[in-house]
Amino acid sequence: MLVGAIDFELPPEAEQLRVELRDWLQAHLTDAVIDAAQHRGGARQFEILLEWDRTMATAGWATIDWPVEYGGRGATVLEQLVFTEETTLFGCPTPVNVIGLNNIAPAIMQFGTERQRTELLPRMRTAEEIWCQGMSEPDAGSDLASLRTSAVVDGDSFVVNGQKTWTSVAHHADWCALFVRTDPDAPKHKGISCLIVDMSIPGIEVRPLVTLGADAEFNEVFFDDVRVPKAALLGPLNAGWSVATSTLSHERAGAARLYAMTTRRLRRLVNDLATAPAEHGYGSPAQDPCVLERLGALDVRLAYLKVLCQRSISMALTGKDPSAQSSLAKTVWGELEQDVAALGFDVFGWDGADGSWARDRCTTRSLTIAGGTTQVVKNITAQRVLGLPRN
Repeated sequence: MLVGAIDFELPPEAEQLRVELRDWLQAHLTDAVIDAAQHRGGARQFEILLEWDRTMATAGWATIDWPVEYGGRGATVLEQLVFTEETTLFGCPTPVNVIGLNNIAPAIMQFGTERQRTELLPRMRTAEEIWCQGMSEPDAGSDLASLRTSAVVDGDSFVVNGQKTWTSVAHHADWCALFVRTDPDAPKHKGISCLIVDMSIPGIEVRPLVTLGADAEFNEVFFDDVRVPKAALLGPLNAGWSVATSTLSHERAGAARLYAMTTRRLRRLVNDLATAPAEHGYGSPAQDPCVLERLGALDVRLAYLKVLCQRSISMALTGKDPSAQSSLAKTVWGELEQDVAALGFDVFGWDGADGSWARDRCTTRSLTIAGGTTQVVKNITAQRVLGLPRN
């Protein structure tokens, strides 16, 4: 497998995992689970997806990248690559608890106390407890260091006041990794702390936000004199920026999922085009030269995306920091997913192909915003990949 100038081969253990995983998915992954993944947001879909998460955990597939001592398999980078490719191409849903498993758990492993690790990680792994992450605010989205939600020490507690927004699955969450300002006089990157907050504490209000795709997975969360025990501090006081950057680096580490998701979406588009009937005497859209030209350009861009993703994986293999390369891949992926959905919508409109392309046209709009806006990510790429100065 050629990645830039680095050639790496999948070891026998990774290929064996691929075979084992394919067999298991073919035996257990149902159409109902796949459909629930495509139409998230309803109560029934949530229960189906939650039960699937528990099935994955019971079978040992939920956290293959976690260390063995925390219930994982200690999978290598290339084994994680195989896992991500196969689950995505099969249409396996991302976990309901994906933020907890991929973002927050590594931070707890790195910064948490022994009690935090032993009490919180097992129930997170088995989806008994759902986690959200309180980062973005109305005036602090991609610029996390501008956050204003405050936590003031009062005896044995922090008293939290403020607002978070775009908080995924907060309406289902039992816990929140909440980033707050604990020193208003320090430089904005220095006065931040992370608290592990029980979402049942009085004073917390969650208000769902309905998106263009008619989903309600995002939320506003309000904190009104919420008393959080001081023992809930994750990492050192006023050093939450390190915790935050740790969670974000894990959020962008699954680069293989990007090209696998786009591959699956593009395959669906090709299949829908091939089976679409001719309309109004103009022939099938699969024979339209303009459609074919756009489709070919998308396929070439997908090949470039795969190289970018694999390059970031190769950096992880050689012990280098892949976050900047992953950020670049994330930018390319978001724009490519939007353009695939746009072609599907241009051909099929609101109702064709059961309206799935109209839904994709709406839902993909968030992909150049979530996880870091394209503008911010391009700044990261300019500075860390190209070595350009800040000004």
